[in-house]
Amino acid sequence: MSIYLKIVLFICVFSQCLCASENWPQWRGPDATGTAHKANPPIEWSETKNVKWKIPIPGKGHSTPVVWQDHVFVTTAIDAGEPKEYERLNADGWHNNLLKVAPQKFVLLAIHKQTGNLLWQKTLNELMPHEGGHETASLASHSPVTDGEHIIASFGSHGIYCLDFDGKLIWKKDLGNMHTKHAHGEGSSPVLYKETLVINWDHQDQSFIIALNKNTGKQLWKVNRNEPTSWATPIIIEHNNTPQVIVSGTERIRSYNLKTGNVIWACGGLSNNVVASPVYKDGILIAGSSYVKRMMLAIKLDGAKGDITNSEHVLWRRHQRTPYVPSPLFYKDSLYVLRHYQPILSRIDPKTGIDQNGPFRLPGLYNIYASPVAANDKIYITDQEGNTLVIEHNKNSELKTLALNQLEDRFNASAAISKNQLFLRGEQYLYCISEKPTAKK
Repeated sequence: MSIYLKIVLFICVFSQCLCASENWPQWRGPDATGTAHKANPPIEWSETKNVKWKIPIPGKGHSTPVVWQDHVFVTTAIDAGEPKEYERLNADGWHNNLLKVAPQKFVLLAIHKQTGNLLWQKTLNELMPHEGGHETASLASHSPVTDGEHIIASFGSHGIYCLDFDGKLIWKKDLGNMHTKHAHGEGSSPVLYKETLVINWDHQDQSFIIALNKNTGKQLWKVNRNEPTSWATPIIIEHNNTPQVIVSGTERIRSYNLKTGNVIWACGGLSNNVVASPVYKDGILIAGSSYVKRMMLAIKLDGAKGDITNSEHVLWRRHQRTPYVPSPLFYKDSLYVLRHYQPILSRIDPKTGIDQNGPFRLPGLYNIYASPVAANDKIYITDQEGNTLVIEHNKNSELKTLALNQLEDRFNASAAISKNQLFLRGEQYLYCISEKPTAKK
């Protein structure tokens, strides 16, 4: 290869990496840690301050928006009829906290990032769902994923869809009906690495994980899993030049070779009802859960192979203040974890599991379902009541509150960050938070 071609190739790869880091292409951001590395969104806002635009989103959805350059994509489920009773397909106990279900339209929207104008809206499926979900859930809880060319939206049992940026359907995939525990609904998001799309399918029947070609939807491999229902989204990391798919589960946290689907390592210890996604940075994986029992553990990936449950690869375990619904945030040299879904925050040394001061009670916040995000040495935590607490990142200090902001909506979806903009998806509206420039004299 000539030196000229090498230079061109380097520039292309560098530009692609830079572009990805400035966007929010998937659940939990560019590297799935909850961090926007090259962003500086506002610290303060309200309904009348630093709202660049605010647009109504039809229907209901708890999926995180994803952002690529001037496109913001968001999924939603819209009632298309009157609520009906539906036959229960699970046999693990009826709960009185379930949604009443109407026929649904499953929709993907593309919105212009700078103006909030609707670019297009695509109905991808319309049917009566076989399950409704928990009353706090939605039928559009899976976040989409994009590579800048494709946008892939998963509605789980109601289909996987790949479109281009003009809204043209490229392929679709039906993986069958998921039967979740207590009919509490679905939520694991698809993840993408180069040409490979991965979807986890843990439920009360035969669970599996599947890899598809992103361009065609063709199955690359499929591996059955000995797991009950979980809601955790996998992460794909590259360790020692080997891409791995890592999934938290009740029986085991497992790492799969992205190319073959073979299990690289597995580690037991989590509880039932795993919701929080794992996070990875600098050779250390953190996973946690908090249903019936509390557990969080750190795994050193160097040399990890086979069953490592009782091995030296487990750096530490923790049995208090562990995550349930919100996923951990891995930011710089700290791990931020919310207790269950309560406003109690731990800031932890990821190498030792020891608190860096704290724990801290978060002033002004209540129930928290959204996962925390970070940018420019600031941590953003949003509760269900529309409050977002902004705190300073400093592992050596007590909790320093920078602002407590409130919007007139309810929030379950996690925030997305791109450059100097923060995107908050509520029950009714999608907000673009951006500091307005000072007028020139």
